[in-house]
Amino acid sequence: MPPRPVTAPPALNEQEFHQWLARELPAGSHGLLPLGDDAAALVPPRGRLAVLTTDALVEGIHFVRDSPPELVGRAAAAVSLSDAAAKGSRPAGLLVALLVPVGTPRKWARAVVRGADRMGRRFGAPLIGGDTKPSPTPSVVSTVIGWGRKGQLAPRAAARPGDVVVTTGTVGRGGLAAHRWETAGRSTSARRRALQSLLDVHPRVREGVALARWAHAMLDTSDGLADSSRLLAEASRTCVVIAEDRLPVEPGLHRLPAATRWRAVTYGGDYELLAALPPTAVRAATAAVRSVGGRLSPIGWVEGGTGAWTQHGASRDRAHREPMPPGGWRPFDLPAQPPRDA
Repeated sequence: MPPRPVTAPPALNEQEFHQWLARELPAGSHGLLPLGDDAAALVPPRGRLAVLTTDALVEGIHFVRDSPPELVGRAAAAVSLSDAAAKGSRPAGLLVALLVPVGTPRKWARAVVRGADRMGRRFGAPLIGGDTKPSPTPSVVSTVIGWGRKGQLAPRAAARPGDVVVTTGTVGRGGLAAHRWETAGRSTSARRRALQSLLDVHPRVREGVALARWAHAMLDTSDGLADSSRLLAEASRTCVVIAEDRLPVEPGLHRLPAATRWRAVTYGGDYELLAALPPTAVRAATAAVRSVGGRLSPIGWVEGGTGAWTQHGASRDRAHREPMPPGGWRPFDLPAQPPRDA
């Protein structure tokens, strides 16, 4: 008996996909226009201004081909929510653009959108629009619209000498996930767990809103502690010093050799918030973050000078500090990806 022919899953069709979106994810209860219209419309609360941020996840750079599509959608929404959180804004709506090769299964596209919408809804930002286009490489572009307050946007350029540097959560979570991915070998289960950890982004939206009242400057640590400290120092034209012994290191990192542990700590993909606060606000800010279920740790300080530095030991002796090492992940330095049919 000849083998049965393999039937390919139904491919994505743009018109059918938009009809499905209108049926499954109606935005009329949130936005002023339904999904599938030319644009989305929201009414800003009185006294608020719009905060907008956009980001993209690309196959071969941010996720691999066999990544669960719902996790890809969740991560795509979460990375933009994290940037909105860094400005202390309350998310209000999410837009997602899918760029996919011709023949992409519609099941994959639907799962991505469901994942993104579920993540957005967790923080008050359901899917309200987007786009679908053919592309050689699968990519998911997410945009978040949020409402912020003038004077509480915590720009990177506003850290001041004397400020205390704080972080939410732990440092090194993304680096630990990357280490586990790199060392998983041929173990399917280990690779799956590591893959899920890499895409498991927890945007600190509630913590960002809580910190906005006091933060002089704030940014998320998607690029890692090292690069984020450098960005803060460069934008504010100050010196940012991170005390190594104060870092709330991700628990699983303690089992790694020192060099590997430090690389993971500075690698990236943590998606925590790094903020500069006046010393008088640290106690109140810590209590506010705790009240929304978060954790805030003082890990350094801002002083006159330039650059980002790691301080070793309990003292502030400059002889015991060294320049913050380069971050561990540079997407534009990665080798070119092979074509999909390679």
